[in-house]
Amino acid sequence: MGEETFVFLTGKNKQRKGRRGMAIKANVEGKVEASTKMSGAEMLLESLKRENVEVIFGYPGGAVLPIYDKIYDAGIFHVLTRHEQGGIHAAEGYARISGKPGVVIATSGPGATNIVTGLTDAMIDSLPLVVFTGQVASSVIGTDAFQEADVLGITMPITKHSYQVREVSEIPNIIKEAFYIATTGRPGPVLIDIPKDLAIIEGEFDYSKEINLPGYQPTVLPNHLQIRKLVEAVSHAKKPVILAGAGILHGNAAEELKEYAEQQSVPVIHTLLGLGGFPADHPLFLGMAGMHGTYTANMAIYESDLLISIGARFDDRVTGNLAHFAPNATIAHIDIDPAEIGKVVTTKIPVVGDAKEVLSQLIHQDGKPGDNQEWRDKVSGWKQEFPLCYQASSETLKPQKLIELVYEYTNGEAIVTTDVGQHQMWAAQYYKFKKPNHWVTSGGLGTMGFGLPASIGAQLADRSATVVSLVGDGGFQMTLQELSVIHELKLPIKVMIVNNQSLGMVRQWQEIFYEGRYSHSLIPNQPDFIKLAEAYGIKAFRAQTEEEANQVLKEAIEFDGPVLMDFRVTSDENVYPMVAPGKGLHEMVGVKF
Repeated sequence: MGEETFVFLTGKNKQRKGRRGMAIKANVEGKVEASTKMSGAEMLLESLKRENVEVIFGYPGGAVLPIYDKIYDAGIFHVLTRHEQGGIHAAEGYARISGKPGVVIATSGPGATNIVTGLTDAMIDSLPLVVFTGQVASSVIGTDAFQEADVLGITMPITKHSYQVREVSEIPNIIKEAFYIATTGRPGPVLIDIPKDLAIIEGEFDYSKEINLPGYQPTVLPNHLQIRKLVEAVSHAKKPVILAGAGILHGNAAEELKEYAEQQSVPVIHTLLGLGGFPADHPLFLGMAGMHGTYTANMAIYESDLLISIGARFDDRVTGNLAHFAPNATIAHIDIDPAEIGKVVTTKIPVVGDAKEVLSQLIHQDGKPGDNQEWRDKVSGWKQEFPLCYQASSETLKPQKLIELVYEYTNGEAIVTTDVGQHQMWAAQYYKFKKPNHWVTSGGLGTMGFGLPASIGAQLADRSATVVSLVGDGGFQMTLQELSVIHELKLPIKVMIVNNQSLGMVRQWQEIFYEGRYSHSLIPNQPDFIKLAEAYGIKAFRAQTEEEANQVLKEAIEFDGPVLMDFRVTSDENVYPMVAPGKGLHEMVGVKF
């Protein structure tokens, strides 16, 4: 058959034209009805449409030029970030808020290696991504060709699964499997490496194949006998607590968690990544646990006789010294990933399954709540006696006060993204998250530079939300070029630099553990962030007192557009409470001034 011009409708009823050896038949929704010949690049984009992908984050380069040529008129919104790391962090923010997989495209060699940090971050924090990397042509793989890198070898330990396309006809099925793997079970990133020639040559497009992965069968429904064991344990417990992690959010189980905690009158503690899964203003909420957790949360874990972990992996920043972690408690661990159960903490009641499904079954059991009124009175007393606190000052701007002001001016309704460090911990402590999917931070990997690009993805996931990007002056300078994207797309993100002119958490550790030897942690010579923002076309303010912060926040939140704020906070402030390395959760310092 000779070449024919074709026209078909996209999902937005836009026409696009092209040429290929066979006419494409399309329905009114823009989906190909029958198998037909397509280039590998066309297969990729058609597959993304089948998966209802709304946005692609990417950066073009030689090995992905055939793909980008087809993106030109594909009808899928593409965000050109200014660095591949910014692209993958933006995709993480999008995935975290939307619950849908973030899609990323990067070229071969340095393009692929620039996304390694984001892949690792998404892997450890269980964020669903589908990442496409270009590769040199099949004929020169293994010859150290220009911009060649062993992407599969580099990324195998930091992805949930990875593919390298060997035949163009494999592309639809690989993409279909990739989306399934990324979003089921414990979510995570999946990488697809596509040699340049396979994006050009044609093959038969067929998206009708059923997914058949015998070795991958996530357990969603829990074992009924384990459910009964947990019901029995709760009914006899005198000092029960729930430790809820990000699994609550990934499983859309916030409502079930609240209902179960209220039904059984069990206090709830969150991990850093779990914040928002239980209302922070609820009387049963005890705060965040761990190195910078609340006194109440840490002591409740230490004194508990039953610890129910749901969707949390017992990270070392949560447990402290394992010898002192819940030493008198029976441990029940609910998780969709069986590899996490028993990995760190000895578990007596393991329950493998989806958090929402497990909690739903627990709610409908006939078990009676235990008699734990005395326990609830005790932890409530701790909340009153040992609240989070700091030494206020009207003459300066305390970072803790800044977070409280941000909470006040956003009515506690903002989506908050952060970098990593002191400001991250203050945000976790003082911004009281009442709803799920409003907190976007790098937990397990602790990636500086995460916050700003993540805010882009978060805002695209929820266009109507107020998005606040809280960043440190150190981390901000790692990915600040993404201000260009914020300006270009007119995203009304409120960027707030918590500027203490240092790498704050490094400085804090050097002060406490290294005799105040501040080795390369102070940053007194900074750019003028106001002029920098204005160079990107973004409105900017500076504040260095509480009064000025009030004025700036009021104007910035009301402004319909992106704003950057440089908040000059006190430079010697430390994050407390703190559990030092090697100490137990009960051995906190800086609890009360």
